[in-house]
Amino acid sequence: MSNNVSITTNGIKKVLKNYKYTTALVEYFWNGFDAKANIIEFNYLYDELGKITHMEIKDNGTGMPRELIDDKFSPFLDSEKAIQITSPKHTSVMHGKNGIGRLTFFTFAHNVKWITTYSNENKLVSNSIEINVENLRNYKVNTVLPVRDNTGTTVFFSNIFIDKKDIEEFFIPFLKREFCWFLELNKSYSIKINGVKLDYSDLKHKSSCSIKIVTPDLNSEFEIDFIQWNEALNKEYSKIYFLNSKTQEVYKDYTSLNKKADNFYHSVYIKSAFFNNYTFAPTKDHDQISIFNEAKSNKDYKYVIEEVTKFLRIKRKDFIKDVASRYIEGFEKNGILPDYKNEWEYKYKRIELIETLKGFYEVQPTLFTTLNIDQKKTFVRLIDALLDSNERESLFKIIEEVVELNSEERKDLANLFQTTSLSKITETIKLLEDRYRTVYALKDLVFNKDLQANEVNHLQKFIESHYWLFGEQFHLITAAEPKFEEALRRYNYLLYEKDEVRYIDHKHKNKEMDIFACRQNVLNNKIENIVIELKHPNINLGMKEYSQLSEYLNVITKQSDFNASNMYWEFYLIGNKFDTSGTIKNMINSNKGHGLNSLVLNIEDGRIKVFVKTWSEIFTEFEIKHKYLNDKLVFERDKLINTQKNPNQIVEHYSKNSTVQPKELTLIKTNTR
Repeated sequence: MSNNVSITTNGIKKVLKNYKYTTALVEYFWNGFDAKANIIEFNYLYDELGKITHMEIKDNGTGMPRELIDDKFSPFLDSEKAIQITSPKHTSVMHGKNGIGRLTFFTFAHNVKWITTYSNENKLVSNSIEINVENLRNYKVNTVLPVRDNTGTTVFFSNIFIDKKDIEEFFIPFLKREFCWFLELNKSYSIKINGVKLDYSDLKHKSSCSIKIVTPDLNSEFEIDFIQWNEALNKEYSKIYFLNSKTQEVYKDYTSLNKKADNFYHSVYIKSAFFNNYTFAPTKDHDQISIFNEAKSNKDYKYVIEEVTKFLRIKRKDFIKDVASRYIEGFEKNGILPDYKNEWEYKYKRIELIETLKGFYEVQPTLFTTLNIDQKKTFVRLIDALLDSNERESLFKIIEEVVELNSEERKDLANLFQTTSLSKITETIKLLEDRYRTVYALKDLVFNKDLQANEVNHLQKFIESHYWLFGEQFHLITAAEPKFEEALRRYNYLLYEKDEVRYIDHKHKNKEMDIFACRQNVLNNKIENIVIELKHPNINLGMKEYSQLSEYLNVITKQSDFNASNMYWEFYLIGNKFDTSGTIKNMINSNKGHGLNSLVLNIEDGRIKVFVKTWSEIFTEFEIKHKYLNDKLVFERDKLINTQKNPNQIVEHYSKNSTVQPKELTLIKTNTR
């Protein structure tokens, strides 16, 4: 017998145009569950080219009685307006809409046939229904002999135009996202694919867990299953499912953290005998006229919801903290963070900005997720500028105007500003404390003869990590071993990002500087360089030692690449004391007119200077420079004194604290003359 659906084939396709093959196929699964099935089987075969040769969806539901078939196919929507694919709001039963999902097969096949078996007066009766894509409004119904020994429906599809790849790479992952929450809600239900139970464990986040909540008066007990999903589910938002003691769903509703735009996808299942006395009555369009409002006014219900909300906020914070770190890391890769001019800005301003951005993301991810790359760059630079000014509190007002914050988010944001300010202060204090510790350790290496510290293994290694003693924001070009040609190569690379081998024609070109470092001063467009020669604590400084530094100076002044007009040089010879010849003292005295302590040579209008200093002078200069902060912070000096008894241990120990400078610049080795 032939019957017609209410509107034309083209009208049906227009109404169902939002359906793709993935959304269409899952409708047949929902039809099975709506028919009270607890097992849905999806079976398919394919040939060597991946073409689907057989595909069926089989359920063990109640089947479709003959008198209801017309109701399930004929009363199609009168309007040709495209329907939106949605899920019920407060219940998980009766998902499908009569007549709609069954006609979506045209998105993946030409023909469909149902064999449905139902019980009629304790006898099994079967009917077949057939529809083809050329005439969706016409369906044929025939009575057939039962082909199974239980009720249920099998849907056969033929002339299929999706392939094996479509099913395995796209549909099955879609199927998992469609039903994972539903299968968790109904533990006795299952979906099988070619006989294998659907496994959606890859969608479960590692933080998923179960807890128990008992009301303070011990009156009610609630078993909570929390599942965090690694991906967004298809149509099911983050919800709480309320189950009675028989694990039957009584009601469901959105969680307080639904739609936060933060990828914190979750489902919460609350099971308790408390819900045994509460039900809802679904109307024909599946809205709930519910007496569940009575439950919501109960103190036990309010308590469990409050506790679950607290629990979810903790879980979300842990998750968002991890996501925020990875999200802000992406800012560096995409060039969203500002460029910093020097090492200090990079080390401190950048860290403060990153921590602030992470904090913002944790409080309100939509501050970033709704922006494109250029908008993110603008927003991040605004934050950076305000952090660097006295207007950081203005950020709070700006954020409040951009997004709506609840009371807890306002509190978190206020704490963020207090924390970042305190963090900055704490880091600065830690750095200063570590600098004092470092200087005291260096004093031991220099003055404690029992340690038997030497120039190469101890002083040299120590200063390689702590060349800040001679100025801030330097980049270490060479330390000890590299010769002048390699030093020039690295120097040019640092300044111009060009890796070129440059040859030097000078008899001292194979000399090795203990420390050679450089910094660029953008305020006055100067390139400032230092060369340091360290001497063993037992060696007194005289003309012989000074001559070694002069050889370095001679190589540098003879090489044009080292001598642009904006390149300034300071050479340091450092030891414990001067020899008795008086040569160094006389050189210092003759240069006192320049107003610089320890100066022995000043040439080219101050572009090149040479200093000879004792370690005592270095330590005194450090104390003077840091006196104000030290007086304010009042460090307990005795707690900062070095406790290491071996020079190797001292060097090793102080190569790891917060004062350590970046290692020397290294390039791939090349052959030199």
